[in-house]
Amino acid sequence: QVQLVESGGGLVQAGGSLTLSCAASGRTFSDYAMGWCRQAPGKEREFVAAISRSGGNTYYADSVKGRFTISRSIAKNTVFLQMNSMKPEDTAVYYCAARLGSGNSRYARVEDYDYWGQGTQVTVSS
Repeated sequence: QVQLVESGGGLVQAGGSLTLSCAASGRTFSDYAMGWCRQAPGKEREFVAAISRSGGNTYYADSVKGRFTISRSIAKNTVFLQMNSMKPEDTAVYYCAARLGSGNSRYARVEDYDYWGQGTQVTVSS
């Protein structure tokens, strides 16, 4: 199985930028499709962004499309989430997630993922 550790969370002003990283260890990183999800206080965890095993296929929730970018480095066993033009409603705990991938598929539901990191807090002030 794979172990995931997120970093890069923090406090940012509205309109600002932040980049999250997720370091993976264990099984071969390129076997896994990856994703980012988030959970705000009192709300259910929601999907944010997904990327296929090769990185060639990505998908975003409508709420972040055009502002967030997911990418991965096979060499560094790391997946990134670049967040721009941030809004107060982006405030949440952000989780990195993984599942064994098939071909160029990406997975856009929270329940698609089998492995999770511990989460990192992102707070956007208005």
